[in-house]
Amino acid sequence: MPEQQASDQNKKIVEASDSATTIPLANPFLYVPKIMFFTKGKGIHKDHLTSFELALRDAQISDLNLVSVSSIKPPGCKIVSIQEGRKHLVPGQIVFAITARSSTNEPNRLIAASIGLARPVDDASHHGYLSEHHSTGETAQKAGDYAEDMAMEMLATTLGLPDDPSLTWDQREEQWKLSGKIYRTQNFTQSAEGNKDGLWTTVLSAAVLIL
Repeated sequence: MPEQQASDQNKKIVEASDSATTIPLANPFLYVPKIMFFTKGKGIHKDHLTSFELALRDAQISDLNLVSVSSIKPPGCKIVSIQEGRKHLVPGQIVFAITARSSTNEPNRLIAASIGLARPVDDASHHGYLSEHHSTGETAQKAGDYAEDMAMEMLATTLGLPDDPSLTWDQREEQWKLSGKIYRTQNFTQSAEGNKDGLWTTVLSAAVLIL
């Protein structure tokens, strides 16, 4: 009898399942970001974590639940200002972002956080690259240039451009720029000197992706 009852119950479950409305699978293309914006900030506090929170506030993204992702700019993804980007976001929203951060409590220690971006000429159908660079002892200019160079190298090799190790970096860079396949490179960098009284100083740069 117990076996018969179990069989009847299973039959009812199957019948209910068959009659239920089928839920379509989500279209994976819905998860490709359509727009993105860049931001940066700095925070200073006696507590390390709070200095990070203040850097997020300075960057105007502290009210978001940020999920760190790797560094691809989707084809056709439009770059907008932070003011325009924030119009599409609400407090508590889960948001994907490429982030770079650096912290110190050493007085006068120079720190930097930079996001580099390299975009192909065929931006509508080919992806670009972003890079994250976190450093100590580097100026904003040096950190930004390094992040930008990393993004360019990743894009160049993806596009099949020559990467001759016998050439200097400047020679390879010139070769890639003359190829006509790389549209633009740039960087978004935040730097700071460690607080003179030994408080924690945190710098942050981020590229925020919006679906």
